[in-house]
Amino acid sequence: MDEEESDSRRSANINFPAGVLQPPLFDPKIDDAPNCGDTGGTIGHELTHGFDDQGRRFDPQGNVKDWWTTQDSQNFEARAQCVVDQYAQYVVVDDIKINSKLTEGEDIADLGGLILAWMAWKDQTNNMQLENCDGLTPEQRFFVGNAQWACENDRPEDLRLSAITNPHSPGKYQVNGLVVNMPEFAKAFFCKAGQPMMKENRCRIW
Repeated sequence: MDEEESDSRRSANINFPAGVLQPPLFDPKIDDAPNCGDTGGTIGHELTHGFDDQGRRFDPQGNVKDWWTTQDSQNFEARAQCVVDQYAQYVVVDDIKINSKLTEGEDIADLGGLILAWMAWKDQTNNMQLENCDGLTPEQRFFVGNAQWACENDRPEDLRLSAITNPHSPGKYQVNGLVVNMPEFAKAFFCKAGQPMMKENRCRIW
């Protein structure tokens, strides 16, 4: 491997600190469903960043390059606008709503990551007989696992500052904003039309 090829491969690394690979985020002693929902979603999130509003501007070697076709770009922007419009409706605190143009890349990566994690988990467990656990189905445990990391209690002052500066949506919407776009969640929890977690027009980027 020459030096140029080595540098190119190193630029594609994704690194995860050990802290995110410990319970309750990742627990090797439990079933795969919640682990895939949480850690799988995190891995998928980082992969999706390569194809969000910022990552799409770089080629495989990390160079700034517009490598998408015009049609691809237009389709992406139309689908991404669905996510932007959705998150713009969410209230952070008081009368302050999410600046969804600021959080666009992270919101897209969150959604894409959870979809990738679901696909990977379903592929991994294909033809396997999965059992319920703690009163929840494997599918429900997948989504509960994904939501596990977002347990938080923020002061209003912090929420106001975050709404201006943080490119990540509040944890509540990094969970609820995703699952309303996934028919798999509605099926797992038997959601009905008109209920809060049923979204009429779902967003789907990838």
